[in-house]
Amino acid sequence: MSALEMAEALLAKLSRAEKAQVLLWTARDLGDAFPGIESRPGVCGGEPCVVRTRIPVWVLEQARRLGTSEAELLRSYPSLRAEDLANAWAFVRSHRDEIARQIEANEAE
Repeated sequence: MSALEMAEALLAKLSRAEKAQVLLWTARDLGDAFPGIESRPGVCGGEPCVVRTRIPVWVLEQARRLGTSEAELLRSYPSLRAEDLANAWAFVRSHRDEIARQIEANEAE
């Protein structure tokens, strides 16, 4: 039985109040998760990237800072969707310092 199947079986046994508590724990755990953005050690040096691509969020943000429109980004990166840009911008808003450091580090190279 997979962990997900075990969790489903356990949830069926919980009261509504207990399920609410599990939901709160889960939401707290996922609070800093950004759908569509992932960081993996073996991909782009672990920098946050748009899923399905190897496009780092800092690259998109730097392009935006330099005046590239969303339409231009979508034309330049055919694998990107408008939803990906929305996810990237949300990530940037929550991780401004991290993204700024990545931009600086990559400009210095």
